[in-house]
Amino acid sequence: MPSEEHDGGESPLAKLRDKLSDGLARKRLTKTQLANQSGLGRTTIQEAFRVDGAVPSAETVVALARVLGVSEAELLDLRRRAAAHSIGSVPGHGEGPGRPIGQWDPHDLEVHPSGSAAAASSVRALSGYVRRAHDQVLAEAVSEVMEGRSRMLVLVGSSSTGKTRACWEAVQPLADEGWQLWHPYDPTRAEATLAELERVVPLTVVWLNEAQHYLGHPQVGERIAAALHTLLTDPSRGPILVLGTLWPEYEGQYNAMPRPGSPDPHSRARELLAGRTVTVPDTFNQDALRTATILAQDGDRLLSDALSRAGTHGRVAQDLAGAPELLRRYEHGAPAVRALLETAMDARRLGVGLHLPQAFVTDAAADYLTDDDWDRLTNDWAEAAYADLARPVHGKQVPLGRTNPRPSRRPPIDPTPASAAPPPTGPMLRLADYLEQHGRSTRRLLCPPASFWHAAHTHLTHPGDLNNLAQAAESMGRSQWAHHLRLRAAGAGHPDALIKVAWVRERVGDPEGAESLFRQAANAGDPRGLKFLSYGPETARDWEGAAAYYRRAADAGDPDAIRGLARLRERVGDLDGAEVLYRQAADAGDPNSLSDLMMMRERAGDREDAEAIAREATDAGDTLCFEILAEMRDEAGDWESAEAIAREAANAGNILPLLQLWRSRLDGGDLEGAESAFRQAAEANGGPTPAHLARMREQAGDREGAESLALKAADAGDFYILRDLERMRNEAGDEKGLDALYRHAADAGHIRSLLGHRRWQYGLDPDGSPSSPWISE
Repeated sequence: MPSEEHDGGESPLAKLRDKLSDGLARKRLTKTQLANQSGLGRTTIQEAFRVDGAVPSAETVVALARVLGVSEAELLDLRRRAAAHSIGSVPGHGEGPGRPIGQWDPHDLEVHPSGSAAAASSVRALSGYVRRAHDQVLAEAVSEVMEGRSRMLVLVGSSSTGKTRACWEAVQPLADEGWQLWHPYDPTRAEATLAELERVVPLTVVWLNEAQHYLGHPQVGERIAAALHTLLTDPSRGPILVLGTLWPEYEGQYNAMPRPGSPDPHSRARELLAGRTVTVPDTFNQDALRTATILAQDGDRLLSDALSRAGTHGRVAQDLAGAPELLRRYEHGAPAVRALLETAMDARRLGVGLHLPQAFVTDAAADYLTDDDWDRLTNDWAEAAYADLARPVHGKQVPLGRTNPRPSRRPPIDPTPASAAPPPTGPMLRLADYLEQHGRSTRRLLCPPASFWHAAHTHLTHPGDLNNLAQAAESMGRSQWAHHLRLRAAGAGHPDALIKVAWVRERVGDPEGAESLFRQAANAGDPRGLKFLSYGPETARDWEGAAAYYRRAADAGDPDAIRGLARLRERVGDLDGAEVLYRQAADAGDPNSLSDLMMMRERAGDREDAEAIAREATDAGDTLCFEILAEMRDEAGDWESAEAIAREAANAGNILPLLQLWRSRLDGGDLEGAESAFRQAAEANGGPTPAHLARMREQAGDREGAESLALKAADAGDFYILRDLERMRNEAGDEKGLDALYRHAADAGHIRSLLGHRRWQYGLDPDGSPSSPWISE
């Protein structure tokens, strides 16, 4: 805590007010006149001169100095000293988590050391800092918190682009003001945050480097986001500055609106991040390069060394952090080294946690080697390869090195969650961030070989890792591995795996086994387990029994369960009661409630109400209702109304209803109607769609070109083209073409988009859905 400053018996704040009063007297102004000339409010003026008032803001001091003819520099210096002096009066300051900013080593906050050891004067040196556009945004946020307003900023950029360093440079002015910094990480980032966030006191920087470990935590990420929102919006706890960093893919994941019918696991994170992110570019622009060059010419050897390699392409931050050497070590490594790195890359991109068991990586690498490379391996090949991978590159990073996960030091939770991971055994490894991101980009369409899945099944124990890999195996058509990995995840108590295995038990005619697994999922904290338990009573027309499960699931936080209650009211004819519940579910975040309500009104003949609900959903960002309504009217034979609805959807930016009409009329032999619908879709979309071009190439015999365009269309959400290619090849008797289509769709994660007779070969039933009419994946 800063000591009290005195100058001739006066505190800095008293001296500041004396200077202002003297200036006011010299100018012979009233405070009302001063307010008019300075552009400040009368309350602000009164507070600036009040003896027991708060320290005025820097903007207020500058505005007053200009009108009164007093030195800005002198007044701002007095204001800074007064603000530092006033920190001692902040209740609880110094008692919350964290310690003064000046006591932190930037490397302990995960700021990458700069450059190579040979170029640096010390092992943990930092280069000179080059300010860029995002630094100005950070500086403005720091100015606002110094004025008493809480702020949050998350820097979004690729690995090693300088995000964390920018945050470190931004908080230095707060160090002079006596702020403290809290970096939650022990025993895990998420646990530390939940345990201590309520104790955060004013004048604290909350340091959330790699914010995906906080906001993206599968169990508590949404709770952390909500708690941060409360911290930022509670005036009594401010000012607070929350700084974080994210890779673009995580920002995209959190900000993406869920597909209709899918859960929304990041709604709180999306709300928290809205308006609070700033992009950090991958490269230095010309202004930044010029600044870096000046620093290098002034003697900054680290920047000089980096510019000698990165001066042309501008990836200076990555060079300083060692990215090029990491990439070189991967691309030019021995076969065993590359196999281990590619195993680790695949594990991370498919959902395995940050710390990888060495035994898993070693066994999984076998099939990444060719037969010739495998035959040349010596008995100590793994030890030699790991030793090579442990050699540091620029910035003291290693491509794949040993890591020591921190043991939990928190009191045990009673009862222990079923999904709690056992403590790790054996050596653990961590892949360098830059190589992890490189693998996500370059290997995203590749399916790991059999040794990867076998090693995962043999060595991995964390239920979340096992469940993530089961989902990845399923999307890639590795149905047997998906089944066995999911069984292991369910055995470890993962709720989602328990539910998926329960669906399998139901499909094979074991309702008792399915019910037991649904109960285990509910006991593990997943309210969907309670919801799915309602299907048995519902099928038996036991409405009260089904409603009881739905109510428990809704109370546990599943908005889809409210929709289940609405559906029960609809089935017994209480349409008004159903509408109340459908709207309640929509308000709780269920993405399907408005579409179900719209269908209920359409089936009841309330066509105007149905259209009004479709427009309401579209205004809220959900375009599914227009698609469903156009299809319902088309199936009812009201083609004119269906086309009018589809045109309205296109005007709102959604051409899928028109494309649905085109397919429907084409299949029905109405070539004129199909041409009209497609022409309108193309006009609304600015020209021919990728799906249209794919069909043209298929008809021209360019199968590879058709598949490439079809997969791009599927990535954008139009998976119908894959089904059209499937139908066209099936009608043509093109067996090899069908096999190629299924294989490529599986590798790209779109096997579920196909509905034909070969889907079972890639892990799905021919109809693509569970046996229960009420269950949808």
